Amino acid sequence: MTTFQLRTICYDEKLVKGIVDHLDREKLISTILKFRSAEESLLIKDYKESGFEKINKIIKTYLVTPLQDREKIKIPAKITLYNDIGLKKEDMYRIEIGNDIEESNVLLINENNNLCGIFNLVKDLTKEDAYFLVVNNNLKIEKINSKNYSFLFFKKDDSEYLYKVYYSDKPLPTPNLQYYKIPVIDLEFRELEETDTVLAIDFGTSNTTAGAFLSSSYVSSPCYNDILNERIKLNEINVVKFLDVTKKDEKWIDIIPTLVYVADCSDPQDVKYVYGYEAKNILRRYDYTGNASFFQGIKRWVNNYHKMEEIYDEKGHTALVSRGDIIRAYVKYIIQIAEHQFKCKFKNIHISSPVKLKQQFLEMFQEIIPEYRLEIEDALDEGIAVLYNTIADQIDKNKYIDGDEYNALIIDCGGGTTDLSSCSFRIEEGYISYKIDINTTYENGDTNFGGNNITYRLLQFMKILFAQYYKNKNEVFDIDHFIDLPSGDIFRYVDEYGVSMVYERFEEFYKEAEKIIPTRFKEYENKLSEDYQRVKNNFYFLWEIADNMKKEFFQKTNILRNKFNCTDIDGQESDLHITTLNKWCLSVIDKGNFKTVYEVPDVVFNIKEINKLIKGDIYEIVRKFLDTFYQNRKLQDYSIIKLTGQSCRIDIFKEALKEFVPGRSIEFKQRKEDDESIPDLKLSCLRGVLRYLNSKKIGDIEAIIRNNVPVIPYSVSALTFNKQEKMLICSLDKVTQAKGFISRPIGVLEIEFSLKSHEGALRQKYIYKNDFNDYKRILPEEITQEYHGKIMQEDTDTIQNGEIRFFLYAHDKNWGFHVVPIARKDDHLYIGKKKFFAFEDDLSELDFFDGLK
Repeated sequence: MTTFQLRTICYDEKLVKGIVDHLDREKLISTILKFRSAEESLLIKDYKESGFEKINKIIKTYLVTPLQDREKIKIPAKITLYNDIGLKKEDMYRIEIGNDIEESNVLLINENNNLCGIFNLVKDLTKEDAYFLVVNNNLKIEKINSKNYSFLFFKKDDSEYLYKVYYSDKPLPTPNLQYYKIPVIDLEFRELEETDTVLAIDFGTSNTTAGAFLSSSYVSSPCYNDILNERIKLNEINVVKFLDVTKKDEKWIDIIPTLVYVADCSDPQDVKYVYGYEAKNILRRYDYTGNASFFQGIKRWVNNYHKMEEIYDEKGHTALVSRGDIIRAYVKYIIQIAEHQFKCKFKNIHISSPVKLKQQFLEMFQEIIPEYRLEIEDALDEGIAVLYNTIADQIDKNKYIDGDEYNALIIDCGGGTTDLSSCSFRIEEGYISYKIDINTTYENGDTNFGGNNITYRLLQFMKILFAQYYKNKNEVFDIDHFIDLPSGDIFRYVDEYGVSMVYERFEEFYKEAEKIIPTRFKEYENKLSEDYQRVKNNFYFLWEIADNMKKEFFQKTNILRNKFNCTDIDGQESDLHITTLNKWCLSVIDKGNFKTVYEVPDVVFNIKEINKLIKGDIYEIVRKFLDTFYQNRKLQDYSIIKLTGQSCRIDIFKEALKEFVPGRSIEFKQRKEDDESIPDLKLSCLRGVLRYLNSKKIGDIEAIIRNNVPVIPYSVSALTFNKQEKMLICSLDKVTQAKGFISRPIGVLEIEFSLKSHEGALRQKYIYKNDFNDYKRILPEEITQEYHGKIMQEDTDTIQNGEIRFFLYAHDKNWGFHVVPIARKDDHLYIGKKKFFAFEDDLSELDFFDGLK
């Protein structure tokens, strides 16, 4: 543990007095563990060879003192055990205890006092004197013919003794075990049944969702306990619930962060990871300064998932794993959670993907999870899934005209990227089913704009204000000081001068704030470890509270102002939300040295300021997508504009759209505040997939989906020998038309290609390594046959001796382009190695977690 972390602990726990009073080592560790929310009960969780037999021997010999007030322990009437998955909190087998039993180990025995299983009591945080009965799926549960089972409950000391017996190889003192023996009325053992039902996963940059349509026959005997607890709803779409352990009041919600943390990599062949909310909780516990590796935005790896990553755990172990292995582990975890909730084994999986990268995602998942049957023929991309959900709603509500054609634009703003698709569809009521004809086209996209951009803009604003607060003795300015434009003029200003000019003054203040509250931890890698950890903590702490505030403002419609505090405040004003934090810890630079501050700045953020802050960014992305449609007067052809993705809940999206499409039907309604933590826009993709697959299965809707040829929002060029730029693939060309070539001498060793955005900004450079020794002789008719429509014969016929022509053409399925070199030597044609270059190596090239923000 670092000095920085120990100082923080001592401050929060007021350990100075304790140290003077000579706290012994055990008490000091216990206090520190309590501070870090890491004080754990000694529960038998992981299987150990011979441990089960040792416990069985102990209870045969030393189980001698039954306790009397057992009527205070109340257990469920029936318990159903699935040997493959055990029991978890979400199974909701609640034990109510009115005596001095705490979190402890519970033994299941038969009528002969033979041990049949080892369970745990885990506290139910929502109810006093209540616990959940849980058991890991890797423990030995012995099934016997007798139905006479009992639970043995123990007080804390005896429970911990059992723990030591199970895991220790050293002799222990003879015990006198005191216990409560409670008969189990009905205990049923089952095996998980395999189902044909498809599990759909919406794998997101920031968050992931999963679900399945569970018919009454998805398994032969659904778990009635889960039906009673509404964990399973038959003949409906069921969304997988994930336990959010980051809040004081733990609850199950429909999304999970796409986050992977390395827990143990001591065995490189069996790396242990922690995912989602559990990973987030551990990172908080270590103040984001721990040694273990963690990964966010793993969806970006689709084009280079074979790349190796060096990973670390907290104990200093290292291992080398592929990115594909990390993605596989995360997806397998999602599947396991779904199998536990729905009490079945899935073999059919559907994973949605961005429209432009559909083929790459399908190929990647086919490779990394080969044990599952991945939906290929009926795979829907994210845009079509959202559209289908809208179409199904129109059918259900009878809001369509039979046979009429509808045109729609779909803007999907997710956590890391934004995409624009257009489509036309027709609904006809046929003789035996509805018939839906859908034509869709990918129009444009931005891999560097999503919800994370809004979080980062909020982080910048917070950092500027907090820096001013600490520097200027509690004085801060409002947003007008940093963006000195009237809010109503921002759209016009972006049109005339560009979005960067809106934030020019703001960015200057942000650079100055770095001198007070540094967050660019990458630049501290060559400095003291403590300083590096301070700066890293600054960034992730600010990122977390910025993300939380974004959710508060844009998920709760009645929140107009927000501030932070470390204690709950009663009697707050109705429009002022207090975000309660476990602690406040920032490191500021004061007179050239770091100083830890624990004072929460008295700064109130209001929705008016936040809207002005992000207005320019959102208008820029909308303008980028719709300006061409507007100039060409094509927008009037679209009767529906569909906004989807978590970020589209922000009203400024609708305001910006009205600049281009006044009076149009703009759809981005949320469900009413039945659960503000579950964004309906995030679930529309998942629901669309499940409704489509179920309709295909039962035959009530026949859908024909055609993907039209997309346009490319990039250009690819290279320099001629006299440094003139030659355009090889032009921006906004259709994929089938995007091709070109450039010539070089036959001895050239490499050639550089430049990828530029539609606006002409350089995105990246590619290098093709050329070696004529790899070339093979080829006939002109073979080229024509293999590259029909991509390489023209007249272009190969005119190749001179000693010349290589590098032919480029866009791929019609994968989002990128191929380079095929063809040369002529001694009047014969030769062909080199074909190489594919992705337009986007990472799904999003902008990495907010690179330590340079």
